[in-house]
Amino acid sequence: MTTLILLCSFVPQLIISFFSGVWADKYNRKTLIILADGGIAVATLALIIYMMAGYESIPALLFIAAVRSVGIGIQMPAMNALIPQIVPADKLVKVNGINGSLQSIVNLASPAVAGTILIYGKIYNIMMIDVVTAIIGISILMLISIPKHKRAQEIVPTSYFADLKEGFKYSVNHSFLKPLLLISAFFAILCVPASFLNVLMVTQVFGPDYLYLTFNEMSFFIGMLLGGLIIGAWGGFKNRVKTMLIGLAAFGLFTLGFGLTQELWVYLILMSIVGITMPFVSSPMMSMVQEKVEPDKQGRVFSLMQIVFTALTPLSMMFFGPMADLIPVQTMVVYCGALIIVLSVPFFFNKTFYRQGILETKKEEISDSSS
Repeated sequence: MTTLILLCSFVPQLIISFFSGVWADKYNRKTLIILADGGIAVATLALIIYMMAGYESIPALLFIAAVRSVGIGIQMPAMNALIPQIVPADKLVKVNGINGSLQSIVNLASPAVAGTILIYGKIYNIMMIDVVTAIIGISILMLISIPKHKRAQEIVPTSYFADLKEGFKYSVNHSFLKPLLLISAFFAILCVPASFLNVLMVTQVFGPDYLYLTFNEMSFFIGMLLGGLIIGAWGGFKNRVKTMLIGLAAFGLFTLGFGLTQELWVYLILMSIVGITMPFVSSPMMSMVQEKVEPDKQGRVFSLMQIVFTALTPLSMMFFGPMADLIPVQTMVVYCGALIIVLSVPFFFNKTFYRQGILETKKEEISDSSS
């Protein structure tokens, strides 16, 4: 059942990503976000009514998981492409860092809130929170005036497949996006043992204690919260590629470290530090794409990045999951951490790629002052 839920959560998002990027570039992004979030809320409300009528059905839960996956697949490229329409380029890293911290707070608070509600009521009470928060979020977004991006204001005669092909060709031929997609791909593969099999590792090394598993989850999200706050306040190095690559190498180093430890308290500290490194990778990566990609192509680029993650993560799980029955998870974590460090090094010496981490406005200021 857990496997089916995971498949219903990943596969529809992967499939819809081939369409959602084109939609985000062709139509009003604000409207797409509202429709996607509203669709998720309506489907969830339908399930609540179904369960309140006394029915309990696993297929219904799987269906809602699939609907939510489709909604998220539509929403994310549109949302990531919408942010640079309302945020100045030099504030993107900070805003993405703060956004990551808010997500970490949600990830920390949600299990505690859900557990408390389950003690006093039915599971559909938790689902009702999702409906209410969707109504609040949609209401706030509707009150914000966001003009359509240029391409959404025009009547574009191109077909869907022509748009998709153009976006793919643009991404793989772009001097900055091509190496960035390579980084995303190898990170999506190599982070799987540390990110998705750490629960199994805790059980294997420290024992099947629920308290240990709780501390494991909390330590990572507390680290992500702190990392997001740090990057939100500081903004990272002037060269965003430097911030991203150092974060990537640090992720590899500290996952290698917690793969070697036999002490729970050391493991939890290292897991928190791994959490801190995540916003140092994701925030500058997101910000550079938002800054460097032409506004009318951002939806398709973010959609392609979403496809990379949603495709490679389950494929990697199909490899690493069965491997965990043959070799200890610790061993996989150590080797993958070392590979992340090794594979991040060449990008430091790719001068063309590395120099593009400097904000365009900064380059212009340097040029103007030297002239």
